[in-house]
Amino acid sequence: MRVLLNLMRRDATSRAEDQPAARPRGQQQTVQEPGQLMRQPAESEQHQAQQPGQPRQSDAQSGRAEQPARSEQQTLVVEGPARPRIERQAVTRVFDGITCYEVPARAAIERVPEAAELPFTYGASPYRGCESGCGYCTARRGHRYLGLDPGRDFSTKIVVKTDLARRLRRELGSPRWSGEPVALGLTGDCYQPAEEIYRLMPGVIRALADAANPFTVLTKSPLVLRDLDLLRDAAKVTQVGALVSVGFVDDRLRRAVEPGAATPQRRLEICATLNDSGIPCGVLMAPILPLITDSTDHLMATVRRAAEAGAVSVTPVVLRLPPGAREWYMGWLECEHPGLVPRYQALYGKGQVAEDGYRRRIAEQVRVLAETYGIGRDARRWRRRRSPARQLALV
Repeated sequence: MRVLLNLMRRDATSRAEDQPAARPRGQQQTVQEPGQLMRQPAESEQHQAQQPGQPRQSDAQSGRAEQPARSEQQTLVVEGPARPRIERQAVTRVFDGITCYEVPARAAIERVPEAAELPFTYGASPYRGCESGCGYCTARRGHRYLGLDPGRDFSTKIVVKTDLARRLRRELGSPRWSGEPVALGLTGDCYQPAEEIYRLMPGVIRALADAANPFTVLTKSPLVLRDLDLLRDAAKVTQVGALVSVGFVDDRLRRAVEPGAATPQRRLEICATLNDSGIPCGVLMAPILPLITDSTDHLMATVRRAAEAGAVSVTPVVLRLPPGAREWYMGWLECEHPGLVPRYQALYGKGQVAEDGYRRRIAEQVRVLAETYGIGRDARRWRRRRSPARQLALV
């Protein structure tokens, strides 16, 4: 019995020696998980552990180096060039070398700037950017706000508003909307090749037709004829129109400044087809390039061809050079027509529009020519001399 008691005392003594020493009440235990860095006590915790009235020990005295600020801490991740803002917000897809950024539309209907000199107050566009790559396009400026290059990126990186039709229906149904006409395709051709993939325009046309809201389609693309039946149906309930952009009819110049667009002749054929199908279509004579396509011969040829196509109107717009478009166009001008650069600088100065006297003179010339050929008054006064179907192709 005595031997058994001695063995029990020894066992209790050995277990007491194996227990860890008790920690002071104010000290915290730090647990480190595998692969996890040891957590340093927060500054508030250090204040709590410090005795009242005792001066705080400096970092130098404690032997601990001062920690760098959070924004200055080093990282093991090597940062590359900053990504454009649009790439951080969009779903990116690439089709045949064209990058498409799919984004929800923040707003469907936008106000048209007065400086655009267009006969519209409001516009809606399913795309920002355009594969036509027109060197003078004023919509290039918008790519700057997305972190993209307004030059080379404008025709290769397209922003796609995938839910534009749904957003448009909501805004058209708002009590605040007064039902004013809407122009389609101001920030990028609404029938550019990307439309063959996304097919956004049928939904947009149906939304406008269901709201009986007037609208006008602006395009250079023959793809608009795909939706001809939808346009005719919409025209039964509201005012529907189209404007085909033809600033000049010189195809050699078109290849230089509108490399991805249809030929002027093809665009005029679109105008004729739309008019013959009951959709009033005019010609947006934009842009008129100062000192290049503003001669009497150029203006007369363009207006005459528009009359032959049965255009119901001709709207002249002189070239604008806002930031983004200015650098791209002037770069082309320096290469192709360096002698015109000083004259452009005198005509535009540091602004984006040509001087008022020049623009008024061009507008008056086009008005007189349109009256001569009967555009807007009596389309039968100037009949088409040849049919597009009978035109011979030059090989």
